Amino acid sequence: MSKQKSPGRAIVFGASGNIGAAICRQLAAKNWSISLHYFHHREVALQLVNTLRHDYPNQDFQAFFGDLTQALPPDLGQTFGDFQALVFAQGTTDYQLFSTMSADQIQQLFQLHLLTPLQLIRQAEAKLLQQAHGRIVFVGSIYGAVGSAMEVTYSAVKGAQTSFANAYAREVAGSGLTVNVVAPGAVATAMNAEFSENDLAALREEIPLGRLAQPQEIALWVSNLLDPQADYLTGQTLYVNGGWLK
Repeated sequence: MSKQKSPGRAIVFGASGNIGAAICRQLAAKNWSISLHYFHHREVALQLVNTLRHDYPNQDFQAFFGDLTQALPPDLGQTFGDFQALVFAQGTTDYQLFSTMSADQIQQLFQLHLLTPLQLIRQAEAKLLQQAHGRIVFVGSIYGAVGSAMEVTYSAVKGAQTSFANAYAREVAGSGLTVNVVAPGAVATAMNAEFSENDLAALREEIPLGRLAQPQEIALWVSNLLDPQADYLTGQTLYVNGGWLK
C-alpha cells in the first residue's frame, strides 16, 4: 500500500483546549504535521505532542507558547517554516453584565479572539497565498450570530470573526486560500463545565438534539475544511449547534 502524501503543516492556536486538542488529533490522523500553541496549559500541550509523536512517527509535532492577549508571537514564517493552514481555536469568555466589564477585560477579549489573529494572518498571508490549498479556520460561536446576554463582548468578537472571514475570503479567493468559521453551539468543554448541573440540564432541554456537543464533533468540521478537496467552500460560517438557537 502506498503511503498517503501529507497535506502539510497546520498551526493550531489554542491546541491545549478541549476543541483545539480534538482538532489536532483529527488533523494528525489525516497526516498533517502540527505546531500546537498553548498559553496556560503547557503540560497538556506537551503530553498531546508526545502522544501524537508516538502515534504518528512520520509526522512532525511541536508545542509553542504564546500569550495572544498581549505581545504578538515571533514571525510565523521564521518560526515554523512552510505551513499550509492556520486554525484559531483559542478563546475564553467573561460571563457578566456588560456594564460591569472593565476596559481591560473588553480589550483582552478583542485582542485574543480578533486583533492578534488578524495580525498573525497578515504575517502569514504571503506564505499562505503561495500554497495550492491554503486554509484559515476560526472556531467561532453561535453567539456571533444570535448574541448572548451576559456575554455581550464575547458575542461581539465572535460576530466580528464571521464578518472578517466573509470579507477576507473575497480578497484572497483567487489564490486558493479559503477562510471559514466553524461556530459551535453548546459544547462539553472545561469552559461550560463551570456551570451548575441544573443550568446544564436546562440548557440541554433547549437543544433539539437534547445534549451538548462533544469536542470531536466540532473538530470534524474544522478537519473537513482543511481537506485539500474543500477548495470551493470559503467565506462561510458553519453553525454546528444541534439545532439550537437558529
